[in-house]
Amino acid sequence: MKKLLTTICISLFIVCCYSISIFAVGDGNIDGGGGGMGSGTSNNIWSPGNDGVRVTVVRAKDHAIVTTPIDITNRPPDFSIYNFGKVSKGQYGNGKALFPQKGGYNSIKPPKPIPRIISTNGRSNIEAIKKYFCSEYTVQMIANHTGMNYDVLISGKYKLLLEPIAYYKFEGVMIATTATEAAMYDERVSGLLRKRMVSLSHKNLPLAMFLEVSDLGYPAWNGSTTKAASNADIKSSLGLGVVRFTEQTEPPVVSTYDYEYRVNTEVITSVMVGGGQSDPHNPTRVSFNIGGTTYNVSNVYYPEGDSQLAWVKWTTPDTEQNMNIDVSVKGLGGTDKTTIHCRIVDLDKNPPPNPVADDRNENFSLSPIPLREEKTRAEWTVWNPWWYEYWVWHSTGEDSGYWCDHGWWEFNLNKYYAVFSSDMNLLCDSKNPTANGRIMKSGYGINQEVSASVSSNQFSAVTNPQNAVSYFPEFNYNTYWRLLEQVQNGSNSRFEFQKNEYSTYKNRTHFTPIWFPNGSYEVNTWAIDCWAPVGMLSSNLTDLLNIRGSLWDDWHVAPLKP
Repeated sequence: MKKLLTTICISLFIVCCYSISIFAVGDGNIDGGGGGMGSGTSNNIWSPGNDGVRVTVVRAKDHAIVTTPIDITNRPPDFSIYNFGKVSKGQYGNGKALFPQKGGYNSIKPPKPIPRIISTNGRSNIEAIKKYFCSEYTVQMIANHTGMNYDVLISGKYKLLLEPIAYYKFEGVMIATTATEAAMYDERVSGLLRKRMVSLSHKNLPLAMFLEVSDLGYPAWNGSTTKAASNADIKSSLGLGVVRFTEQTEPPVVSTYDYEYRVNTEVITSVMVGGGQSDPHNPTRVSFNIGGTTYNVSNVYYPEGDSQLAWVKWTTPDTEQNMNIDVSVKGLGGTDKTTIHCRIVDLDKNPPPNPVADDRNENFSLSPIPLREEKTRAEWTVWNPWWYEYWVWHSTGEDSGYWCDHGWWEFNLNKYYAVFSSDMNLLCDSKNPTANGRIMKSGYGINQEVSASVSSNQFSAVTNPQNAVSYFPEFNYNTYWRLLEQVQNGSNSRFEFQKNEYSTYKNRTHFTPIWFPNGSYEVNTWAIDCWAPVGMLSSNLTDLLNIRGSLWDDWHVAPLKP
């Protein structure tokens, strides 16, 4: 039997914000490690120098990806190499699926060569890498190739996300992957990439770059810099660096909560368990203590060097509060503990005030619709152990003996997903006497219908869509909002405005301000609280009606005829 290691470790699976530190002009948030390469075969081999960097321009305030990534390398591979397209770590984190393709690969060979990215001995020249990607020459080149204005790029509103790339032969086929793609692909092929290319795919490639301090929603790496990493650690924390521009004057933002939930909502809280190999004879158990109730998750399995998500589904309290969830893990050889911090909020506390006929807003100007969090697809995996029988004959003498099973545990990786879809439809209120299709006068009410649904191949691990909240242009999509009422629940949910206390007919309506100018009246609705083990699924929706004239146009004042 394979030797079972005895160390159990646990790390939070964070779906909200990490701490974000702020740096001066051209500073690189990059560190690196690695180690020996081991030996390869003719069908599974990587040659030093066959590396590069994927560069993506990211907006600092909301981590939105604003350009198509570009790949920079001193040794451009053949156009026909297998690859996964130009997709960044941020896009994969937001639910982008891995899509293999043959050919169509383009890369940029810079006039000034980039430093060696992937080390074979754990001693990459990180300072040289920082200097190269923070230089005016390189940033100007990146601006040119991404189509980004150079002055805008270095204005302090954007950052460069760097990801090391390797070009190598796997199972006789040349392939290009970032560290994140390698981890995702390894899951796709049930661990075969790690088995064949572990020194590259799970050590020297992901450890070529990691963060010194947390940034862009990714944590600083505090794990081993010389040992092969798990797929989960690679996807969450490795294979990336960040370049910032200009001195920021705002203070660092530090998140003190790991999750934010809504009141009276069914949610999922997850942790990642790893360290050594779980013993299927004595499975690892994870306990969550939530509000005085203990939820036990048994039969947690994972192979040596990897990890497994463990999660619990529960319902939040019906009042706002801060909560601590104590988590303990018990496995082969020991235990570990941690605490998750949660904030429970009530979104039904800030509806718009009553509009009146003499309201004025002479200085009003339209604001852009905010880029609220969106994630419409989630993927997770569950390890399933099985015993590989290996029978050995033990002789005890001439023509005598016995067979003994010297087998070991193998692990299959079961893959699961959830897909979230939603739609919204604005309507003129039924009591509006002069509405014409999608055209109305300001001052009258509007109605809204929102549908949200979830499909999954593991419904026990997801929640139904439960909340939707709408924001309005007259409040710059910020100051006031309406929490919609769920009028149909289940995996196919529907939401509408709550009954308006200011409506004569108590309609489910929102009154547009009488001063709103002619043009589009666009409402923004955030459909949320469909939870999966890897976080919340959500959509940022918009729909509009057209304003022409105002309610006063429907009034006519004249003297009575004698």
